[in-house]
Amino acid sequence: QVQLVESGGGLVQPGGSLTLSCAASGSIRNIYDMAWYRRALGKQRELVARISSGGSTEYADAVKGRFTISRDNAKNTVSLQMNSLKPDDTAVYYCNADIITTKIWRQVYWGQGTQVTVSS
Repeated sequence: QVQLVESGGGLVQPGGSLTLSCAASGSIRNIYDMAWYRRALGKQRELVARISSGGSTEYADAVKGRFTISRDNAKNTVSLQMNSLKPDDTAVYYCNADIITTKIWRQVYWGQGTQVTVSS
């Protein structure tokens, strides 16, 4: 059994900052890529940022220069530092991880989502 639990969402004013965190727990043997996705109301889910186990990163054009993804392989966590937030960043943010379990079963897992609202 593997779980991803996110934290850190909330309400922030435009120009403000938030940090999202996600912890993976359970029968984990190895974690490959970890990522953050978001889904705004009425829109499709989109990739925000991804980080490999080696630390290579990629970002959506809309967040480049404002968001930073990082991970702690020892703790099985991934974080998303979000700066200069805009109303368009309002969405439910989901953590995602490509995991091999102790039973050698590889699967992509998702967190339950955390709401980020950027509004004055």
